[in-house]
Amino acid sequence: MSFEVTNYLLIDIDNEFSRTFAEYYFKHAAPNTPSTLIVAGSNTRKLVKMMFDELIKDYCYCDLENEISVSELATYLHEHHDIQGVLFNNTDYLLADDKQRFIYNSLHEKRYVVSFDDNGYIFNRITDEGFKNHLSCDTDIAETPKDLIALAKALKQK
Repeated sequence: MSFEVTNYLLIDIDNEFSRTFAEYYFKHAAPNTPSTLIVAGSNTRKLVKMMFDELIKDYCYCDLENEISVSELATYLHEHHDIQGVLFNNTDYLLADDKQRFIYNSLHEKRYVVSFDDNGYIFNRITDEGFKNHLSCDTDIAETPKDLIALAKALKQK
């Protein structure tokens, strides 16, 4: 496996897939290397367990069907992590409806689907159009302004 997942966000829809992927990746591809995966999903109990088992560096609660929750995730990631790309379970990405796929394609410019075959995990770059907006963790749009009052005054003067 030559693909490196250093500082990648893994979208957790299927926790069993996420756990198996993290265990395999950090035992085979990067042995004795601390995990740098960040995982976002709604099953925080399972995510905390993965963090306790040192399979992930950090986790974030996120209701991936809710744009407000995803926007909060993007802000958190922008401020606390240098996310290099986003990983999706291939099945979860392919089964997503148009609204969900818009959210997925807004998270980051670099997006990959991950699948498993006889040789291990395979990473394929997503070629669907990406979007830069309030859901993107790799743009300044997600940054929380330090002085909201000054920003409000500046906007009011325009």
